[in-house]
Amino acid sequence: MRRILLIDDTPEIAELLTFALRDRGYEVFATGFTPGVSDLLIEQKANALVLDCSSFDMSESLFDAVRQHPEQAELPIVIISDTPEQADASLRARKAQKVLLVPKPFTGAQVAQALETLLG
Repeated sequence: MRRILLIDDTPEIAELLTFALRDRGYEVFATGFTPGVSDLLIEQKANALVLDCSSFDMSESLFDAVRQHPEQAELPIVIISDTPEQADASLRARKAQKVLLVPKPFTGAQVAQALETLLG
């Protein structure tokens, strides 16, 4: 079973997305914004990360923290964003690999499809 770390700063959305991903066969560990994302990824043995922070700056800082960790440089990441143009430009500037954007509003199916694309 694929393990997903979901970071979402809105508990109600995190709960709905957790249910949607579990229905599609993922094991999900959800938490709020945390600067210790790299430690959580290791602790949870996550195969992918889903970031849904109300501010893209928050998601961006977590993305950077993950990519700076040597064991997580290739980790598949899905970023849910209400500013997809800004997010896309930022990720292009970083030459980001193995990351997909899902614009808000979104569905659990869209996030699951992004994960499937990244995880193969």
